[in-house]
Amino acid sequence: MSDILKLMEKRHSVRQYLDKTIPADIRAELDTYASELNRTGDLHIQIIYDEAECFSSSLAHYGRFENCSNYIVMAGKKADDLEERCGYYGQLLVLKAQVLGLNTCWAALTHGKSRAVLEENEKQVIVIALGYGKTQGSPHRSKSPSEVSDMTEDSPEWYKEGIHAALLAPTAVNQQKFRFIRNGNTVTARPGKIGSCLKIDLGIVKCHFELGAGKENFEWV
Repeated sequence: MSDILKLMEKRHSVRQYLDKTIPADIRAELDTYASELNRTGDLHIQIIYDEAECFSSSLAHYGRFENCSNYIVMAGKKADDLEERCGYYGQLLVLKAQVLGLNTCWAALTHGKSRAVLEENEKQVIVIALGYGKTQGSPHRSKSPSEVSDMTEDSPEWYKEGIHAALLAPTAVNQQKFRFIRNGNTVTARPGKIGSCLKIDLGIVKCHFELGAGKENFEWV
């Protein structure tokens, strides 16, 4: 198994955090990477540290968040593909945080007002809790490859690895409402039709698929 798949298998959503400050060197590495993603993805990602109010609301209590005082705000200029880009680049940042020993949880509605500063025509899409988890979380129940793709035993290995990676991706309420279809070395990823955060989820699973399959092996259509 590749290192990236091992990282994806290790990473789980965490909602309860330790009262532990993220050190300056880790912050610097995260902030630098977020700046790179902002340039690449044309986004306005902001990482907010030492701010407990966002996850102290009644909504956060409903979402069972505990002691969360750091979070990532996924935002950017309003556009049809903004949610998908936030999912894609946000998951890259989530995986980077995991490498740095931090835990995360995508949080669509179960939080209060963030401290993000938005410019004209910008929109906050979603928030990601960040910090040192009390635990490392636990695996989610997963669909089979045949439920989310046209993968068969005869599919190329890169496609199998991509589907495996996509099934390890976090999705809203673990709905896994997406489908991959391959035609030679071209791949189409489609979101579900009914559900929450479907475009964000599509970006997240496309990120995982791409990392698992390898960009050099296929093209999106």
